[in-house]
Amino acid sequence: MRKIAIYGKGGIGKSTTTQNTVAGLAEMGKKVMVVGCDPKADSTRLLLGGLAQKTVLDTLREEGEDVELEDIMKIGYGNTSCTESGGPEPGVGCAGRGIITSINMLEQLGAYEEDKQLDYAFYDVLGDVVCGGFAMPIRDGKAQEIYIVVSGEMMAMYAANNICKGIVKFAEAGGVRLGGLICNSRMVDNEKAMIEELARKLGTQMIHFVPRDNMVQRAEINRKTVIDFDPEHNQADEYRALAKKIDENRMFVIPKPLEVEELEKLLLDFGILN
Repeated sequence: MRKIAIYGKGGIGKSTTTQNTVAGLAEMGKKVMVVGCDPKADSTRLLLGGLAQKTVLDTLREEGEDVELEDIMKIGYGNTSCTESGGPEPGVGCAGRGIITSINMLEQLGAYEEDKQLDYAFYDVLGDVVCGGFAMPIRDGKAQEIYIVVSGEMMAMYAANNICKGIVKFAEAGGVRLGGLICNSRMVDNEKAMIEELARKLGTQMIHFVPRDNMVQRAEINRKTVIDFDPEHNQADEYRALAKKIDENRMFVIPKPLEVEELEKLLLDFGILN
């Protein structure tokens, strides 16, 4: 089983990208589990047809420790297994603790055991936070591969670089590696070339460039992934291509984060800071 964590700047489209990619893997016949690591609990909605899934933390608060796997996991599109960590009550506690609690609970309940025949476990992680509980997917072998969703926007690139610093910190102890950058296009000038250059400087690859298309929003309004909503659309093929590239990827590296001055020079070279 391959364990993958998806990171990136808040609002960059991690959950959308994750769910559409998982739909592509499921269509290929892969057995996938998705663990939502965001207190908003929106990492599995498109796979579950818009169902607001009861989170692990909510279940524990309401039912105590006597929990079965079926209580915190639902089956979604393409037989995907979906669970949401959830978060604390507003103003109380640390959301990162929810991730720690959820992953430990899933392990105790046997979600990762061989009889589940999982090909992939995906962790969709909140924003670009790589501290405390939010770093858990890249600690202790919980996730082996990291993909960073990025765009040609300045702050998205800053966030990607910071996430790489977090990967470096845990790479030796946990064995985690960077699998590549996923460019979720914002139609910035020179965007594809710029992200390819960023990837080169980090020592990795831009594994796929996902073009911007309103079909993604139309599918979300209908509470589905693009592959489920309109399987013949070109955007569905983009997510199929991304899924195939991840499935076939063998380039896993310890990244080489840029100094701030080097990152800003890259932005200047491509005209972003002008």
